[in-house]
Amino acid sequence: MVKRKGASNPEEGWNYEAKVAEIEGIITRIEAGELELEAVFDQFATAVEYLRQCEGFLQQRQQQVDLLIETLSQE
Repeated sequence: MVKRKGASNPEEGWNYEAKVAEIEGIITRIEAGELELEAVFDQFATAVEYLRQCEGFLQQRQQQVDLLIETLSQE
């Protein structure tokens, strides 16, 4: 697996639900046509980065769950 910069929990205080809410807000603003074209691209890039962070977070947690299940199976 290739690690991306900032792909997992990048800093203390990072919150999955907050990032999802920010992504949803970006999508809402883009769909509403509230943004200039340049801002649309900037916001889209931000949303993609947040999605990468969320994906990394979920992958990390899935690995932890898999390890716990494996440990339980061995007992």
